[in-house]
Order: sequence, then structure tokens, then C-alpha cells
Amino acid sequence: MPEYMCSRFEGQRIRIFLSFQALLLYIFTKISADLYAGSLFIKESLGWKGESGFYLSVLVLLIIACIFTIAGGLSAVIWTDFVQTILMLAGSLYLMVLAFVKVGGYESLLNKYSESEADANYSSYKLVDGNNVSCGAIDPNFMHFFRPIDDGSIPWTGYLGITISSIWYWCADQVIVQRTLSAKNISHAKAACLLAGYIKLLPLFLLVFPGMAARVLFKNEVGCSDPIVCKSICDEEGGCSNIVFIRLVLTLMPNGARGLMIAVMLAALMSSLTSIFNSASTIFTIDIWNRFRKDCSEIEQVIVGRCFVIFLVLISVLWMPLISFIGNAQLFIYIQAISAYLAPQVTVMFLMALFWKRMTESGAFWGLITGFVFGMLRLILEIIYSPPACGKEDTRYLCILY
Repeated sequence: MPEYMCSRFEGQRIRIFLSFQALLLYIFTKISADLYAGSLFIKESLGWKGESGFYLSVLVLLIIACIFTIAGGLSAVIWTDFVQTILMLAGSLYLMVLAFVKVGGYESLLNKYSESEADANYSSYKLVDGNNVSCGAIDPNFMHFFRPIDDGSIPWTGYLGITISSIWYWCADQVIVQRTLSAKNISHAKAACLLAGYIKLLPLFLLVFPGMAARVLFKNEVGCSDPIVCKSICDEEGGCSNIVFIRLVLTLMPNGARGLMIAVMLAALMSSLTSIFNSASTIFTIDIWNRFRKDCSEIEQVIVGRCFVIFLVLISVLWMPLISFIGNAQLFIYIQAISAYLAPQVTVMFLMALFWKRMTESGAFWGLITGFVFGMLRLILEIIYSPPACGKEDTRYLCILY
């Protein structure tokens, strides 16, 4: 993608800056988030507790991912993803059926979900926080797609922002785009994009409904709001929504299917990390390293790429503790927040570069810089003024709250 911008504007600074920002986003939203999610799977599966169990899980993930990266390549990642996708879809469909059966069907799910607040000893606080949502309470608009402007979860205006982030992720993110570019021909690439679009309709049934069932089945664990109680359940004071899927797998699925599902999910995380490692090493060696070492050999590029991946992983591991300061340690909200802070200017630049011929290199570059500066400023403020735990007064500034 940086190479396309170089061809469009006939300059190098946009290409280098996009490469730098892509690598930064890999650290914030991909490597650290994947390691965080994978460590949760291993911790919950093996019953490990505390920070020692967390970092031991991360170490296991990194060792396996590094072996996979060195032994394979992009082709190996794509073929393993193909098999894992089929297994994950089948396993998630089976889990959805088990969840519906356990709660008594669709109508029963809706009725029980609205009454699935945690017991008093798991949610001792019932205060209203800065987002106008009671701690641990069920959102009365939980079955509405477009919600009021004052909704504390996702108001209807939020979908405009999510669309901008989604365009960046699916159309301008090197990790995704490199898969499309690896297609056999343009027809295969178009067909694959259409198929992926149809598969994206499934999360409502494979993730959302099972997640609602988990709130019904494990209301005290998933719905905890007391920071002390949440800390004892999942090692996070901000809530335990991150463990919902793995808790469903461990509780509802029989032994054989349970082991297969855990193995497939961890393998998918491995292939995701490998994709990121391949993409990051490619971007750094081609778009940055070759700018300074124009006559470097292919062997040097391979060595530099692998050394850079090690550096990237170390930075990501150091960043992981900060995830708890953004979105109250809710992984989904964290990923969306980082994308919303750092991706909009990239989306706007790509769209304008494609559809507005009068756009200049200078305008594109300074637009990127301005958007990046404001996004980083917002991210820093989010870390400094992190959301308070339930029961504590929210004293953050309005510019951070909204």
C-alpha cells in the first residue's frame, strides 16, 4: 500500500510515513492484541493465574509463532488459514447451537438476557459512570442496531466512525491487502472478497448470540462490576468480557470438540501473528531499510527483516500492560479505540487519492501528519486519564469522555 501512494504522488515521504504508521499500528492493534487474546486462551484452558501465568502464556505463543514464521511463509499461512477457517466456522456453529439449547431457545435468551445482572455480591456498585451506563447493568437498547445519540455503548453516530476504521482495515491495511494480492488472478481476488463479505454476516450468529447466552449462563462472572471481584475472576478490574468465548468453549463443548476448538483458535492466532510478522518484515526491509541501504543483498534483507520482527515483538510485549488503561481492558473496545485514533487520516487519504485527481502530494502528506498528531494526542490522553473502575467517580475532561 505505501508503494501505491509512491506511484500515485511520485514522492517518497508519504511512502515512508505510511510504512512507519503501519508498523506502529501493528504494535498497538495486532501483535499486542493477538498476544493478549492468545494468553487469555492459554490461561483459562490451563488454569494459570496472575501475571506469571500471563507472561508464560505469551512466551509459549511467541515461540510457536516464531517457529511457524521461520519454517513457513505467506503460502503456509494462507493454506493453514483456509483449513482453520472451516474448522472455526463449524466449531462456532456447534457452540452456538449448544448455547441456544442451554438457555432454552431464542425467545428464552431475550427474556433471560434482560434479567441477567450479576448478584449483589458480584456488583456492589450501581452508580452511573461518565458514559451514562450503570455499572454491570443491561443496556435497555440491547436489541436495537441504531441507538439514541446519548447511548453509553454505541450511539448511531458510532457507526459512521466504525465505517472509517473498517475501510482502513479491509482496504488499506497491508496484512489484509497482501492476501488479496497473493490471489492467482484478478477474478480469484474479486471472488475471495465477495466470499469474505458474505462470511462477515456470520458473527451475529456465531459471536453475538453466544455472547448474550454467556451473560445469561455466567452472569456473575461475565457481568461482574466490582473491581475486586472481577480481579479475582479474570485478573482485570474493568470487567471480564474478554473470557466469554473461552468460558463457553470450556463449559459447553464436550471433551473432543473442546480440545479441537481450543487448538484451532490458538492455531488461528499463530497464523495471524505470522501474517503480521511477514508483512512487517516486508514493509521495513523494502520501504525503509532499502532507502538507506540501496545495494543490500537478499540475505541481508532476510536477516534484517527477522531481526526487526524480534524488535517489534519486544515493543509489543512492553506495550501490552497499557491495554488495561484503554477501554477498561475490554479487548474489542481497545482495538476499536486505537483504530479510531490512528486510522481515519489513512482512510481519507486513500479515498481522496483514488477519487480526486487534483489531490497533491503536499496536501496528502500534511493531512496525514495532522491526523496522526491529533490521533496520538488523543491516545496519550486516554492512557493518562484512563476510565475509572466501577464505583469510582469519573473526573475526566469532557473532551476525553466524548
